Amino acid sequence: MASTVSTPRSMPQSGRLGSLDSPRSWASPAPFSGPETDNISNADEGAELLSVSWNQDYGCFAAGTSNGFRIYNCDPFKETFRRDLQGGGFGIVEMLFRCNILALVGGGSHPQYPLNKVMIWDDHQSRCIGEFVFRSEVRAVKLRRDLIVVILEHKIYVYNFTDLKLLHQIETLANPRGLCCLSYDPNTSVLACPGLRKGEVRVEHFGLKVTKFISAHDSNIACATLTVDGLLLATASTKGTLIRIFNTLDGTRLQEVRRGLDRADIYSIALSQNVQWLAVSSDKGTVHVFNLRVRVPGDNGPNQNKVAAVAHSPVMTHQNSSSSLDALMPQNTGANTSSSLAFMRGVLPKYFSSEWSFAQFHLPETTRYITAFGAQNTVMVIGMDGSFYRCSFDLVNGGPMVQREFIRFLNADSQRPKP
Repeated sequence: MASTVSTPRSMPQSGRLGSLDSPRSWASPAPFSGPETDNISNADEGAELLSVSWNQDYGCFAAGTSNGFRIYNCDPFKETFRRDLQGGGFGIVEMLFRCNILALVGGGSHPQYPLNKVMIWDDHQSRCIGEFVFRSEVRAVKLRRDLIVVILEHKIYVYNFTDLKLLHQIETLANPRGLCCLSYDPNTSVLACPGLRKGEVRVEHFGLKVTKFISAHDSNIACATLTVDGLLLATASTKGTLIRIFNTLDGTRLQEVRRGLDRADIYSIALSQNVQWLAVSSDKGTVHVFNLRVRVPGDNGPNQNKVAAVAHSPVMTHQNSSSSLDALMPQNTGANTSSSLAFMRGVLPKYFSSEWSFAQFHLPETTRYITAFGAQNTVMVIGMDGSFYRCSFDLVNGGPMVQREFIRFLNADSQRPKP
């Protein structure tokens, strides 16, 4: 057996999990079960940042440290919760929107838990409500209100949240980065992960019982993300020069944009909520923002019927015909930059006809950054050096972004939750 699941007798039943729609405050932490709480001022001095991850709506992020974890609100920026512990660190801290449920995996030189164990922690009740033990190291964990997804290097396990029963097992190509993304709309259930071939993405539409394999790149997949409803997929390869956007139902490539000419390690891909913008961060120290020219027809409340209809929509099945795609461009925003020799496409090398980024933000090339879209035309960036940036871009002219906020969130003088 590949995994062991432990369910405490007091595991919440299906009806009780519905209360997660009403997030509980992080402001009054109860004692953490097991490890003793450390002195906060002393913990700050030696805390090493092990991981950072956005919650599902990008309104918060979690930071795993060598002696606990912390939760930060993004707008306004504020530390809202922390656990400083004597026992060890957390390499994975996965939030469930803004509620009191967390998935925790040990990390660092002195992990709080073994690296092959996932703890589902209810911090309001200060207890573990479930745990999973595997034969190999856990690479990532993803949460929905109805699913727990655990990613190992060669396999992905999908569990029902209410009773922890195993629903699906998915074999993947070697996946040391723990690549996997979920849709978070309650009316759609979509998962995307590496397939069994180089450059392939496997897409599971659980609600429709449809599996689609997309040959996205010639090189291995390095990064991927889905829209909230799972209808669009954006991917990058280990080469790191191109980002491609696909229809997840039929695998059609809808758009391709170019980050650069040199190889790069892509750290993150983010899509704006209205699917109008795409942001990419890499080891080159630049966050690129691209204007997307694909749209999902209909309103902002997707359902399974609309998903089925979109599969045959002309908007979703078109492959980079500039004349048709231009009609989808908003009238009040600019287009991605193209080479002055783009008119000679088919004669010159392909990169001369590429779509380049619309806006850019430059960062120190010293650490790993992950990015997300904030309110209106803002982009947020978290660094593994404990830095938080907020910047804005011109919706019409693009170009260099303007830094609006910079915070060293791991420092002791960060805003603390009020007692």
